[in-house]
Amino acid sequence: MSTAQIRHQLYEYIRFAEEKKVKAIFTIVEDEIKEKQDFWDKTFTKEMLRRDNEIESGKVQGKNRKEVTDRALSLLKK
Repeated sequence: MSTAQIRHQLYEYIRFAEEKKVKAIFTIVEDEIKEKQDFWDKTFTKEMLRRDNEIESGKVQGKNRKEVTDRALSLLKK
């Protein structure tokens, strides 16, 4: 069974499952869901701001999107 089929079956099951079963399933995956939702947690945000400030101040030379894309494409062609 493909992942898409499994997702569809889970979706259909959860749509009509008893509240108790839905809560039990959620309990199993709750921590992982929260981790994904907390992607922009305080530590990560602070680090991104620090890096941005270093680039803005000139302390670190950054690359713009076009420079990065062009470099990646040139490496793929080799």
